[in-house]
Amino acid sequence: MPQLDQMSACPRCEEPVEEGDRFCGACGTDLHAARAAAAAFDGTPPPSGGPVNGARPRQDGAAPASGPEAPASPSPAASPGGAGQQGRGADPAAPQEDFPLAPAAAPVPQQAPATGAAGAAGAAGTAGTAGTADTAGTAGTAGAPSGPPRDPRREPQAAPRDPRTVHDEPAAPHPEHSDGTVEESVSAPLSGPEPLWPRCVACGTGAIDDDGYCEHCGHKQPRERDHMETALETVAAASDRGLRHHRNEDFYAVAEARTGEGAPVTIAVVCDGVSSATRPDEASAVAARAARDALALAVPRGSGPQDAMHEALVAASEAVDELAADTPPDPARNAPACTIVGALAGEGMLTVGWVGDSRAYWVPHDRTEQPSRLTEDDSWAAQMVAAGLMNEAEAYADARAHAITGWLGADSYELDPHTATFAPHGPGVVVVCTDGLWNYAESAQDMAAAVPEAALSRPLMAAQHLVGYALDGGGHDNVTVAVVPFPGPAAAPQQTDGAAGAARVDGAAGADGTGGAEHAG
Repeated sequence: MPQLDQMSACPRCEEPVEEGDRFCGACGTDLHAARAAAAAFDGTPPPSGGPVNGARPRQDGAAPASGPEAPASPSPAASPGGAGQQGRGADPAAPQEDFPLAPAAAPVPQQAPATGAAGAAGAAGTAGTAGTADTAGTAGTAGAPSGPPRDPRREPQAAPRDPRTVHDEPAAPHPEHSDGTVEESVSAPLSGPEPLWPRCVACGTGAIDDDGYCEHCGHKQPRERDHMETALETVAAASDRGLRHHRNEDFYAVAEARTGEGAPVTIAVVCDGVSSATRPDEASAVAARAARDALALAVPRGSGPQDAMHEALVAASEAVDELAADTPPDPARNAPACTIVGALAGEGMLTVGWVGDSRAYWVPHDRTEQPSRLTEDDSWAAQMVAAGLMNEAEAYADARAHAITGWLGADSYELDPHTATFAPHGPGVVVVCTDGLWNYAESAQDMAAAVPEAALSRPLMAAQHLVGYALDGGGHDNVTVAVVPFPGPAAAPQQTDGAAGAARVDGAAGADGTGGAEHAG
């Protein structure tokens, strides 16, 4: 690695420095940049030899300066025509600096790194220092503090989000398609200007290398799927990797659609990848998206809710099977596989469908009413309870409890989609989740106690809270939950009026109108 030039004191705060120091221990000044600037004024080429602390050299055309004694005269690059030459046809043999250095009275505004657009970046950097008739350049030279430039990659940024903290930020608008559906984005809504460089979530200063590690502290950066949030007008969802898994194998997909008569319908699908299978994270993603898209297409066509849900589960299964066809066989692992649960809410009815052990719960807004679990697990424990061989507490305490007996995947024994229809008596929320949440709130009563009372009006807050609830409980698995507020029959348009609404109610298999029972198809 090249040796740094000697400097006895920091040019900004006069703090003594030692040979080899990169930054001032008192004020954090970039001593390498200051040495380079001082060398430039002495006529000595600045030190070079490669990136410093991960920074890649670039051509900027900004005049060097290093402190109070630096003259305020323009740099050679600021001569007539300098901006264009520096941005488009700069001499590749000219000395390069890691970051632009501003004259004492004119610090250079932060610019995006010159990657693939060197001409524009170079011209912008020169215009701020040339002192020409350009208004921005002139304004940038008046009364600005002197000193070395700031390295935008080393400046502090806001601390990373703790998924256990409830933010309930308004979601960005989502694109509406010609068929009336609104598609979600799985990324959490962000506010404020986009940072110039990705910066480390641990130290807040280091740049991120191509392998996903911080070049300053070496911290491995989270993947995009490690924590996701989405909020639409009538549904919100959140997903987190948890505290023990190295990746998030859960996925969700939510959307809003309208029936042919114009009634709003909400769609929420949650999938949990099977860890013992290959590509479980991809299996959950393709299944959730396929089911959501199938429901979004079936609703405007006037399909009955249970028929639409059944078709969506079949479409999700086919998507996972196609993924298996593209996967090299691995004798040590199963084909790609996942569980799935979906909810369709609209016109005064709730329809759920599932394969595996992901669940849906009904939590009434009036907590004096009885909550319900709307799904029945495809699992060893559920089979033991159904056969009367164990009670529920005994079955779920067994090590085999979570061995699933139904899933989506090429090696599943037989696809057996389950559907159920539920007619609530009043308002409440549907909680659609993976076992990473319901492991900590297994019964309907426990889930109702975990759901915030404001969930009906603030579904994103409720989803964030439930993810935090699971993490505080131990977070041993991926956690994914979608919260669907349900306005109740009195507020839902066309719930009983019209032939279409009546056909949906009459055609709901097993619907007994009790409002609290589970109905498995």
